[in-house]
Amino acid sequence: DYVEKGVAAGKAILCEKPIDLDLRRVDQCSRTIAGTDVPIQLGFNRRFDPGHRAARDAVLAGQIGEVRQIILTARDPAPPTREYCEASGGIFRDMTIHDFDLARFMLNEEPVEVFASASRLIEPTTMSEIGDYDTVMVFMRTADGRQCHINNSRSASYGYDQRVELLGSTGMVQSENRRPTELKFFDATRTAAAQPLLHFFLERYEESYIAEIGAFARCVRDGTRPEVGFEDGRAALVLADAAYLSLKERRLVRIEEVE
Repeated sequence: DYVEKGVAAGKAILCEKPIDLDLRRVDQCSRTIAGTDVPIQLGFNRRFDPGHRAARDAVLAGQIGEVRQIILTARDPAPPTREYCEASGGIFRDMTIHDFDLARFMLNEEPVEVFASASRLIEPTTMSEIGDYDTVMVFMRTADGRQCHINNSRSASYGYDQRVELLGSTGMVQSENRRPTELKFFDATRTAAAQPLLHFFLERYEESYIAEIGAFARCVRDGTRPEVGFEDGRAALVLADAAYLSLKERRLVRIEEVE
């Protein structure tokens, strides 16, 4: 609704994910705003993380050869409230959707198959009552056979875990977790002991949010198209819907089935 109102008013738009929880509503919105020159950027901030972007740049520069596998890990330090989960649209549309977009960004090729597995291991009673999950894995494959594995958890006792690994034909590149400093302690009771991971998304992805807003401002100033736009938001939602269909029918789902 806000995207349509913003376009009608001629206002540049930075829209958080997802555009909507219902793909049909997203397509209706797409038809409504068709032909507009209003900048519409989607809030997939992880594309702008310095480490993640450097990993992708290394791939584009051919530093690890042809990409063969991508592993995306995203685990929260603690689960959100029941009220949040009830309104979120489910873990695939709320949490994993960031990884769906990051996978497309890293692969530079569209996934064509999705297989999902989900469990209720952290708060099984609550998750069962609201029909959601707290521990999931997703496997995706592109038309050329490149593979992507996503693993998400609503809780990790050691902190906010955000890692990217890309395996290529000639090497591998990783974007690791962030800490306040890289200080490590060694003594009689500990080896390479480090400070806790940055607490949650505001701390871990602070630089990415700043870069994201900067990119949006440049689009408005220069009249250019956003790097991550409306269609990217739709594509990530399609992957989320495919994951839910896979979960429901316990099988590999082709993206064309959801489209």
